[in-house]
Amino acid sequence: MVDLYLGQAQDVLLGQDFLTWLWCMSERTGGAFRTAKGESFQCVLEQRVVVQGGQGDTLETATVTGALSELKEARLGLATGKKVTRALIRLAVDEEEWSVTLKAEDFALNSLKTPKIEAGREEGDDPDAIYLEKFYLLERAMEFLDSLYLQFLQARMAADWPETVKIVRQWIASSGANQPA
Repeated sequence: MVDLYLGQAQDVLLGQDFLTWLWCMSERTGGAFRTAKGESFQCVLEQRVVVQGGQGDTLETATVTGALSELKEARLGLATGKKVTRALIRLAVDEEEWSVTLKAEDFALNSLKTPKIEAGREEGDDPDAIYLEKFYLLERAMEFLDSLYLQFLQARMAADWPETVKIVRQWIASSGANQPA
């Protein structure tokens, strides 16, 4: 039973590191990423980020939301040692956009929204076409998320991970330094 708890704790830390890395890298690259197949797509964290710090009775959670928010309070939370525990992620390629909330503790996806599917059917169209397109769009979102996580794991296991950590810490410090006290 103790091993299961330790494994869960490691998953939480890995998930928090992933979301923090993703936020940092999405800002540093202007949101530009590529899939393993080389396809370009955009990824940004926006509108809702949850940061958490402390333990037990001293556990503090800050949920920052806003349609056009720069998420300043969440950034300040990172600068004070809090970790990203949940984030709204927007994915885009060409004119198509997806949004999904990702939880760090178990990598659960919530509220996955795909691009709109045209509902109009013409005579002779396959009645399953709408469902098949929806599944295709879900698969695309998973491909983008898998690509992001693969890039994170490759960075995490690379010999220059300490340099990446330094970059993320500098990003956090610069984010928190620009905020009013």
